[in-house]
Amino acid sequence: MMMMMNKKYIFLLLLIIPVLSFGQEKDFGIWLGVSVEKKLTKKIDLEFSGNIRSFNNSSQIDQEFLEAGLQYKLNKIVSIAGSYRFINTLENDAMYHFRHKLFLDLKASVPDRNLKISGRFRIQRTSRTYFEDAQDEIPQYQARGRFKTDYDFGSFPLDPYVYAEAFVPLEKNNGIAVSKSRFSAGATLTVSRRSSIDFEYIYQKDTKPYDINTSILSLNYLFKF
Repeated sequence: MMMMMNKKYIFLLLLIIPVLSFGQEKDFGIWLGVSVEKKLTKKIDLEFSGNIRSFNNSSQIDQEFLEAGLQYKLNKIVSIAGSYRFINTLENDAMYHFRHKLFLDLKASVPDRNLKISGRFRIQRTSRTYFEDAQDEIPQYQARGRFKTDYDFGSFPLDPYVYAEAFVPLEKNNGIAVSKSRFSAGATLTVSRRSSIDFEYIYQKDTKPYDINTSILSLNYLFKF
């Protein structure tokens, strides 16, 4: 019983950290997405998603992307995944250009009654098609670590979650330990056996290439078949 109470307190603390710690806003954006998951076998899932993201107080489209990937469950706790993201993003010339991202993930998830604790370690590779200098022609690599907790209310259709994520550049001598961090509080609304909607608030702090804090409202529809 004491262990369950402690885990609930941890969940509540993570829920309020973004609100208490980061009050100042420098920008605001909205993210809208749709995701589809298809179970190919007991261990393999196929995933597709699309997303539109705005910035500059949600007055401009920052980027649009399509993503596809596969996830393989090694066991009940650990899985690996790989995906490709095709991005149309606004660059410094005020025009939209393509970027390509590749992701390799290692995930772990441990359920404990109503509480689920999960982690994800991700390596991502980003390549550009718009170059301002020779450095832009070199693909960029980042390591990302995310810690997440979900709480399941059982028959109640709204389940809250919180997570924190850090982005670490892998270039040598970049002088920056963490280039971006995210803190989020949200909830998943179960619409039917196959579909759900995620409502999410994200506080994002960027330190590279620009030092800016952004508050984000995210809405994502998920369909499974």
